Formats: sequence, C-alpha cells, structure tokens
Amino acid sequence: MPSGAVSGVPAEPSENAVARLEDQLGEAQDRHLRLAAEYDNFRKRVARERVELTDRAQAALVLKLLDVLDDLDRLAAQDLSATGSDALHEALVLVDRKLRKELVAAGLERIEPIGQPFNPAEHEAVSVVAAPDAALDHQVSAVFQAGYRFKGALVRPARVQVYSSEG
Repeated sequence: MPSGAVSGVPAEPSENAVARLEDQLGEAQDRHLRLAAEYDNFRKRVARERVELTDRAQAALVLKLLDVLDDLDRLAAQDLSATGSDALHEALVLVDRKLRKELVAAGLERIEPIGQPFNPAEHEAVSVVAAPDAALDHQVSAVFQAGYRFKGALVRPARVQVYSSEG
C-alpha cells in the first residue's frame, strides 16, 4: 500500500488538495460574508419596522385623544360669566370621563391601593400614620397621588400613606 493511501483510497496530490481546500475556504468565506450582510440588513429592517410600528400606534392613540382635545378647546372658549359653575363642572367631568375611557382602552390601569397591604413594587410610602388596629398594620391608609400601570407594566407608583404599629 502506498504511504499516502488510506484503506485503498489513493491520496490526492498535495498541490491539488491545497487548491481544492483553498477554493472551499473561499466559498465558505463568501457564504459567511453574505450571511453576515443578510443578517445586518434583517436587523436594520426589523429596527426600522419597530420604530414605524411604534409611531403608528402612538398616532392612533393621539387620534383617539383629539376628540378630548376638541372638547377641552370648546370648554376653554366658553364665556365663564355666562356659564354656571355647575355646567362647567359637569362639562369637565364629561371630558375627564372621555379621556379616561380612551386611556383605559389603550391599556392604562389605575392602581387603587387603599385598604391593601403596602407593596413597595407598586407603592411609594410618603408618610406613616399610627395604626388604629393591629390588623391594619402595613396597609395603605390614604392615596396622595394615584399610581398607574400600562399594559401590566408599572409607569408610576402610587404615593401613599401607610398604617404602622411601630409609629
């Protein structure tokens, strides 16, 4: 058996083997460069589409809020001397209701913690008051500023007062 043969398969002459391997390496490098360029283009396209989608979603929300803005414009244009305070208050309540309805439909949720156990992940304790009963210890007694979640993610913690038996 010749020294370069393995199990009866003749060995390839060394110049031919080197040339063939160089061609294969060149093809593999070319494929690698093409795949890297395709991936980079894909990554850029996805980032661009994500920005466009976010912009379209924000535009849709703004469009829904324009009715509320129109109502506020009409309210601001009212002659306050000719409008009774009850009518003005009722108009403000209606505009508030419309705005909250659109925000809830968009995914906003108000955090209502009164009577609930204090949760530092959702509440910010700004004051403490003595608990009238030991069962109320570490429960929220008052809300100074409402907290909100947007589509399940906390956007602002509720600022609260908490009962504490420790004073």
